[in-house]
Amino acid sequence: MDIQSIKVACSSCNLRELCLPVGLNPSEMDKLDHVISTRKRVKRGSALFNVGDRFTSLYAVRSGFFKTCVTTADGRDQVTGFQMTGEILGMDGIVSDHHSCDAIALEDAEVCLLPFDKLEQLSREFSTLQHHVHKIMSREIVRDHGVMLLLGSMRAEERLAAFLLNLVQRLHARGFSQSELILRMTREEIGSYLGMKLETVSRTFSKFVEEGTIEVKQRYVHIKDTAGLERMVNPPQCRN
Repeated sequence: MDIQSIKVACSSCNLRELCLPVGLNPSEMDKLDHVISTRKRVKRGSALFNVGDRFTSLYAVRSGFFKTCVTTADGRDQVTGFQMTGEILGMDGIVSDHHSCDAIALEDAEVCLLPFDKLEQLSREFSTLQHHVHKIMSREIVRDHGVMLLLGSMRAEERLAAFLLNLVQRLHARGFSQSELILRMTREEIGSYLGMKLETVSRTFSKFVEEGTIEVKQRYVHIKDTAGLERMVNPPQCRN
């Protein structure tokens, strides 16, 4: 395969506003195109990277869905996040030059490789790019704080409601429906991420269905009462 057939042009990619900055001039965009010159396909169930792998690149998800997970001391897989089209994977490796989690494709996927040393070099040249890289890192910190809030203070119904709302909002930003989604992850993986047992996840889904809040057909979910889910997550304050 020649270089032209695997080249990914960020300047013409319809995801660039999600994973890379706007506002670069044509010359800067051309330099970025040369840095992000390859992409990689990952089959469902395969790893993009594993714990301990040497960190060399960030990965922009071009298509597909991933989960990140770590293995606990007792041998269980703990899901730490779900990443979709237009999001960045691999920042866990920056701190120690080695990845601290596994990134597993939940469906056939494709990623753009962003060699980190070259990205750092360009970031020093282009303040817009540097600012965007910082925003991506900050977004990950905010997301981690959100998960801590879920696990630390919310009941099962609130956790699942917040998860579904977050997922559909992220998908909507990518042009998908505001109320319908296909779950790429299993109920067990959702439970691992939210700190809930599989039985609790299934029971909570059933409760939402019985109340008319959502409709579920296998992995298809239709949110029928978005406001109802929002009230679970942010209940109205009681007035004196």
